[in-house]
Amino acid sequence: MSRRRQFSPVFFSDSKQQSSALCAANGEAAFAASDYDKPIDLHSMAIDLDSAFYIFFANRSEAKLCKMLWEDALLDAQMVTKLNPSSHVGYQLSHSALHGAQRYEEAIEAFTIMLSKLDDAPEAQVRDLRQQYVCPSEAEDAIRGAVWIELSNAPLRLLNTSTGILCDRAAQLNSFKTSSEYKELVSSITKHSDLQMERIKEVVATHFRCVLLSHRWEETEVLLHHIQNKDVRELKGLGGITKLQSFCKLARGAGYLWAWMDTCCIDKSNNSELGESVQSMFVWYRHSALTIVYLSDVPPSSQPGALASSVWNERGWTFQEFVAPKVVRFYQKDWSLYLNDRSLNHKESQAIMKELEGATGIDAQALISFRPGMRDARQTLQWASKRVTTVQEDTAYSLFGIFDVHLPVIYGERKQSALGRLLQDIVSRSGDITSLDWVGQSSEFNSCLPADIISYATPPYSLPSLSEDEIQTAVSSLRNIVPVNSALKLYDLLENMNTPLFANCRLRLPCIAFRVTEVKRRPGRAAHSTYEVKADGLRDLLITTADKTLIQFSRARPTRQTFFLVRPWDRRLLGLPDFSEQLTFADEGEGVADWSESQSGLDDTEESSSNSPRGELSVDLDVHSQSLRLMVHLGRAFSALLVAQQQVGEYKRVASDQYIIAQMKHPASIDITNIKTLDIL
Repeated sequence: MSRRRQFSPVFFSDSKQQSSALCAANGEAAFAASDYDKPIDLHSMAIDLDSAFYIFFANRSEAKLCKMLWEDALLDAQMVTKLNPSSHVGYQLSHSALHGAQRYEEAIEAFTIMLSKLDDAPEAQVRDLRQQYVCPSEAEDAIRGAVWIELSNAPLRLLNTSTGILCDRAAQLNSFKTSSEYKELVSSITKHSDLQMERIKEVVATHFRCVLLSHRWEETEVLLHHIQNKDVRELKGLGGITKLQSFCKLARGAGYLWAWMDTCCIDKSNNSELGESVQSMFVWYRHSALTIVYLSDVPPSSQPGALASSVWNERGWTFQEFVAPKVVRFYQKDWSLYLNDRSLNHKESQAIMKELEGATGIDAQALISFRPGMRDARQTLQWASKRVTTVQEDTAYSLFGIFDVHLPVIYGERKQSALGRLLQDIVSRSGDITSLDWVGQSSEFNSCLPADIISYATPPYSLPSLSEDEIQTAVSSLRNIVPVNSALKLYDLLENMNTPLFANCRLRLPCIAFRVTEVKRRPGRAAHSTYEVKADGLRDLLITTADKTLIQFSRARPTRQTFFLVRPWDRRLLGLPDFSEQLTFADEGEGVADWSESQSGLDDTEESSSNSPRGELSVDLDVHSQSLRLMVHLGRAFSALLVAQQQVGEYKRVASDQYIIAQMKHPASIDITNIKTLDIL
């Protein structure tokens, strides 16, 4: 709303009044031309001629505001209020002058009075002006909403680097409300349109920028009770206290008000807070303005390679503490920059990133632009496989954010249970069976899962990709020997196989299962025994294992226990999107109660074939070729799981300590009766 009034000397009979009005009118014209010095002089002349007319003071005040002459403008605004106390104009000008002078509390008070004058104005036209304005309480509500959104991605407790005090959410908000940034923001929000402006978000985000520390825990770390209700700057001691003080000083020097260190900013005696912190830590590091990595074992003036040798690279939690943040800087033992690299973000340093790539085995691009989730889960598990944690459950908990899973944090449950819950969630939600591809000791949680994450250190078995010419040659040879209906039916069954599902430590695994018909142990007394194994539809193979579960039998001397060599069904062989991009059983509402005993052990085949979406399996050349291509891939060597029957319809993986490489006798030898869904304990 413009506060300026237009004047014409014709309205004034007195010559003095006419002169003052003429000065005012000329001042208006000069103001419109943005020549603010001239309006000030002209309105001053008008005031000298007629000092009782408040509009002259109002217009001169506005010209002075444009010149940022805040105190002079305020004096004129106060004269407007004195001459016309019932008008809102003087308070509106006072608000602008006080805001410009950074006297924000007084500005807010003046604005509040201005609103009351508008509400009480006798003229309806003036009262209508009130609708475009918001009161300070509405502005505070909008700011508070932006603050809570910002803090939802920040740690629960933060260290104020200016005061040295640890602050909870309420204290953080109170600190903001007493800041000049907050008062300036409230004072600047006057209209409804201001509530939507990006500036609220920008001011809030700038105030709450937070620096997080990534470091290796040492023996004398500072804990929550050491610093609660104390100024950390005044604490005495070495080790953890010195580290904390140096970190806060560095953060403050870089212009950040808030800092966070995991040793002392979490109440580990509060299970609820501890669980929320574990669940949220990846998000906290992701949204940090800066993550400082402190390398206590890298001496000053170290040469390239020192970072790669740091124990920091071996710790479980530091995996997410590096890949999550967008901005990271490395500091040596004396808190000097590693390699004296003064760039603002060491993730943009080719030398440092190349060194980390070599040390961690993680591709530099993945280190820079890592995205949490379950895609390429097996690769991520391999990256994490050699990292260690002090608390055994943290082997799994430190990966919750990496895989974007939300599971209960239950310290005391033991490593196998924690890792088992994580892996079953990955398999169930993504349908990705590559997490079942490992070598080592089976978990008590489920035999298809490893007891330790180190089992993922060995790269999964893989074959060189076939060229298109090789595939076409193999397809041509199959076209003459595989009946069209058989190929289409096989493809249809596999295309409609369900995703793997974990529930209550039991895995329902869609697979191609080959019944073992003979096991013969080769002579020898080594720790690992070698067995000659035959299975229906597979070439003869050797299995070397320390597992004593495997017993000798043959068709002539059968055993009551059934063994299968299993190929977990990998939907990628269809050349279609994997289940991580589609709905899982849980999304579709299927649970353990839907598993019928008649289906838990073996056949999905009858129901799947009878309900084929192709109806009568009409001969389609493209689909036929696709089916034959699938058979070519199925005919290649694969990493098999050996499972042993426990009870009717229940199996356990055995001989998991070595890769078992199997291959079909011929791609055409696969039978639809091999397609099963097994319940594995």
